Amino acid sequence: MTTRRPAMRVLRGPLLSFDADPGDGDSPASGSVRYLEDGALWLDEGRIRAIADYTELAPRLPAGIEVVDYSGKLMMPGFIDTHVHYVQLDIMASYGRQLLDWLNEYTFPEECRFAERAHAESVAEAFLDESLRVGTTTAQVFCTSHPGSVDAFFHAARRRGLRMLAGKVLMDRHAPDGLLDDTLGGLADSERLIADWHGRDRLGYTLTPRFAPTSTHEQLDATGAVLRNAPDLHLQTHLSENLGEIDWVAELFPECEDYLGVYERFGLVGPRSTFAHGIHLTQPMRRRLADAGANIAFCPTSNLFLGSGLFDRQACQEAGLATSLASDVGGGTDLSGLGTLKAAYQVGQLLDQPLTAWQGFYRLTLGNARALHLDEHIGRLREGGEADIVVLDPEATPLLARRTARCRTLAERLFALMMLGDDRAVHATWANGACVHQRDITSQAAAVAS
Repeated sequence: MTTRRPAMRVLRGPLLSFDADPGDGDSPASGSVRYLEDGALWLDEGRIRAIADYTELAPRLPAGIEVVDYSGKLMMPGFIDTHVHYVQLDIMASYGRQLLDWLNEYTFPEECRFAERAHAESVAEAFLDESLRVGTTTAQVFCTSHPGSVDAFFHAARRRGLRMLAGKVLMDRHAPDGLLDDTLGGLADSERLIADWHGRDRLGYTLTPRFAPTSTHEQLDATGAVLRNAPDLHLQTHLSENLGEIDWVAELFPECEDYLGVYERFGLVGPRSTFAHGIHLTQPMRRRLADAGANIAFCPTSNLFLGSGLFDRQACQEAGLATSLASDVGGGTDLSGLGTLKAAYQVGQLLDQPLTAWQGFYRLTLGNARALHLDEHIGRLREGGEADIVVLDPEATPLLARRTARCRTLAERLFALMMLGDDRAVHATWANGACVHQRDITSQAAAVAS
């Protein structure tokens, strides 16, 4: 089952997109930002056929084409989340344990429930609805070790026409029996899922060893072999999130130089590898990651919630290491990219590393797309690009409206959205050229249902 064919239409209103990294200065680098006060996006067959000032584009439009008026709003590329666990949606805000206790007390029991396909389907639907409600149109997603959890997620994503990356968790030790793979059977399941889903419509597969302690040497070695034979696959795992985790890795892999050395030994560090957290890294480790072309997913709400530490974005920048922004739900406390930006700014303030709104919104869009090697498809508003769009409302709440009224510049309006915005600030979300979330309609439907 696939989504209906997107209709041709025009979206009219203010629009913002990034063509390059704006840098960390108060003013964006020259040529990095595209902003049109009265812009137009001509959508056709799921792509952006043209982008221009409305007055310039209007004479070229077919007679009678639908024009959706977003005056007073702000159109941007759909937000991208580089690290999230859809299967942990229902354990968000579970009382604060640190990482290893939190895994044993909340995560593993919850993930055991995904042995039931019906449960996986229900949560996948809810997760994607919530993601679209906060403007996220693409994510790199952890499923569970149950193949059915991956099938359920990809079915739901494909039906909505979404570009998504996801994978089956690989772990063959140090977890409940209901979550453990057979050492090589987990790879066989992954190969079946790759054959079924990788490259199908807008979907891609990510090899997903949970983290080094829950995979044996044999499983990590087999995962590396799959990656070497299929370099177009992605890989996602965790790295140096928690000090207790790091000590445990040292006990389990005494032959390796450090935590990163485990993944290097088995060929898991490459240009399509995303390592979540990376809080407790040395500068030589950051340089090794940079040399391999990997990226670190900065997960600020999760790092704060679990007390894992403060991520040093500047040290990564100095090492040439790419970073991306992620929610890490369920350790993260907000699926919203705006919530992630707010927490990232606060972490930066504690480290004297201010995050501008320019850099923040770049990271949520083109920056994250580049980190995931998806920027040929998504991440900016351009002719020929896929039509994934979030429409933000700078007057979504009384408080945000008051602050916006006092803003004199676009930078101030963006920063107000970054700090005061939440799901209510997402007026609409478009994916593959179709409107997949409309705030007022969704709110009315919920009111009727209640």
